[in-house]
Amino acid sequence: MNMPKYLKIIDAEYLEKYRIKLRFDDGKEVVVDFYPFLSQSYHPDIRKYLDTEMFKQFTITYGDLEWNDYELTFPIADLYLDQIVYEGKRASAA
Repeated sequence: MNMPKYLKIIDAEYLEKYRIKLRFDDGKEVVVDFYPFLSQSYHPDIRKYLDTEMFKQFTITYGDLEWNDYELTFPIADLYLDQIVYEGKRASAA
């Protein structure tokens, strides 16, 4: 897949559970399911986002999707390709 050199997220919509629909500045939209990543982590600073109320508190900052002042964030290319990886395994349900 040919990815643009510079990307930013321009909109993020919470759908349900741990799924967020992202829209990028090139018009692409993708729905990312963060549950596999969150549930596979043993780190308490990541696992706390299994609380859906905390999970819903994401923001878009300078084109990045992030939680709690960058406490949790993901590489934009991984989000664009819907390929969140945890310990070498693809964690996306898509």
